[in-house]
Amino acid sequence: MPAARPAGTPRIAIVGSGFAGIGMAICLKRMGIASFAIYEAAHDVGGTWRDNVYPGAACDIPSHLYSFSFEPNPSWTRTFASQSEILAYLQHCADKYGLAPFIRFGARVSAARFDDATRVWQLDIVRGGSRERVEADIVIAANGALSRPALPAIPGIERFAGKLFHSAAWDHDYALEGKTVAVIGTGASAIQFVPRIQPRVAQLHLFQRTPPWIMPRPDRPISERAQRLFRRFPMSQRLLRHALYWQHEARAVAFVSHPRLMKGPTAFSLAYLARRVPDAHLREKLTPDYRFGCKRVLLSSDYYPALAQPNVELVTTAIGEIATDGIVTTDGRHRAVDAIVCATGFQVNDVGAPFTVIGANGADLDARWRRDGPEAYLGTSVAGFPNFFMIVGPNTGLGHNSMVYMIESQIDYIADCLRTLARRGARTMTVTDAAQRAFNERLQHTLHRSVWQTGCRSWYLSASGKNTALWPGLSFVFKHRTRRVRVRDYSFA
Repeated sequence: MPAARPAGTPRIAIVGSGFAGIGMAICLKRMGIASFAIYEAAHDVGGTWRDNVYPGAACDIPSHLYSFSFEPNPSWTRTFASQSEILAYLQHCADKYGLAPFIRFGARVSAARFDDATRVWQLDIVRGGSRERVEADIVIAANGALSRPALPAIPGIERFAGKLFHSAAWDHDYALEGKTVAVIGTGASAIQFVPRIQPRVAQLHLFQRTPPWIMPRPDRPISERAQRLFRRFPMSQRLLRHALYWQHEARAVAFVSHPRLMKGPTAFSLAYLARRVPDAHLREKLTPDYRFGCKRVLLSSDYYPALAQPNVELVTTAIGEIATDGIVTTDGRHRAVDAIVCATGFQVNDVGAPFTVIGANGADLDARWRRDGPEAYLGTSVAGFPNFFMIVGPNTGLGHNSMVYMIESQIDYIADCLRTLARRGARTMTVTDAAQRAFNERLQHTLHRSVWQTGCRSWYLSASGKNTALWPGLSFVFKHRTRRVRVRDYSFA
């Protein structure tokens, strides 16, 4: 159990134990705050790196950049870490910083309601078949944006009699060997698992709606000698991390303000496609017809060769329906399959809150977000929701650099919010409507000229065309903006 709470110390509830939840908990311990609990619906830490265990799952940001700045890992074995290595790293962080007593595993937060009379949050926790209610002065939602898999809305999907699962809920008990398998989607997860399952299946039908832009993935083993160097001379690893950060950060200029700078990467990607796919008909199907960068640019050195194998069919005709034994495309062709893997991403835009959140005066976050689209101030605070903070909230995603950098920036900001509350002797702080509105007006104005807004339709955009996913600029600008609380942007009580 957490240590006894000194008088005046806020009770803090953290929802989720991925990078955001673990990082926030470590920060609180460093601040001398022990009156917190982490509520985790699963039975281990790790978040997306615990849940996404599909074959070939790995990060597309270099290992030495995709880690906490305060906890470098000199023992990464590859330049791009696998899912298992990242999960082990997060487990290591939880163990090293003594988080086990603070984590409530198997505890799903179903609702958080702010009590206007007592000025505290009431959390409904589901544990197995039982329910309990706990109080918290501060709620930190650290469950991330990519936590709700999205199944495709295809007629007949519910009547398929074979095996069907989402890539984020991979069924390793189902043997793919010798099976005819359909994969729906060609996004980040499919790019990684298709080359792994292609040699195992008898036939693979890959249903592609839009071809992704792909660059080669410069992955290689990190030698034992290099690992020893990093352990003996930590500065060498810090210098590498610094160089990787600025290498990736430089790309933001093209994404945000000068899309014409994408001409070079576009030409390189097309040349890479031509080199790896000699078949002209297949290459035509794999050639994107939209601006480079407006959808997530993917890294792979084995995806194109896998598609060129004789047991793979790339299907670009739209799916009309799913039958009990297969998939029927709009041209009337029926393909019988044993299994369907949906690599169709996550619910990000045009969705409500991850759990029921009721703020001051009955404000319903889910209803608000479904009506107007997800919106927050600095992706962290929401007007009308006192002492409710988010990590990886709206418009904090990146298209060019490490999300761990953004997560640490938000953690530091929330820490300053806690210090601000203590300095002012206040119980609650709430971002004002005016501050949130002004922030988002500037944000959307900046996004308007970005490659994400001008190049194509993507999952970054809501049905109305509003980008609620990405931060429109340099990550160090976000870090600077979240370094200190602007007291004038909040009301205190």
